[in-house]
Amino acid sequence: MNLKGRLPAIFVIGFLIIGGAILASRFMSPPETAPAIAVKVPTLTQVAQRGKESFSKNCAACHGENASGTQKGPPLVHDIYNPGHHADGAFLLATRRGVRQHHWPFGNMPPQAHVTDAEVKAITRYVRELQTANGIFYRQHKM
Repeated sequence: MNLKGRLPAIFVIGFLIIGGAILASRFMSPPETAPAIAVKVPTLTQVAQRGKESFSKNCAACHGENASGTQKGPPLVHDIYNPGHHADGAFLLATRRGVRQHHWPFGNMPPQAHVTDAEVKAITRYVRELQTANGIFYRQHKM
């Protein structure tokens, strides 16, 4: 049998292989809430403990438990978010205004108007304590 006679069978086999690979990748990929990084959690101050509670309610769905990241949002325990690159006020601005995608391929972060300023302050303290426990400190940002 020549190649021309085999084309329908080759096409079907190729379609099944590609379809199977796509289906397998869908079921074998990590869940959207799987942490992107491992995070050491220190003993938290009272403010940071309140921040952890607010973070769990308002942020963890995308940024992961203990700010470890997910497939929906980046880890905040990352050097990009060190205080020299993203000052504490950046967390409040991000919450109020949202954030256009720029460091990560997760899309835009919508504003989180339901989170109060006091909650954002506590969440920021929580993230900073996590960062410190994981070796992330102030580093002056250079353009």
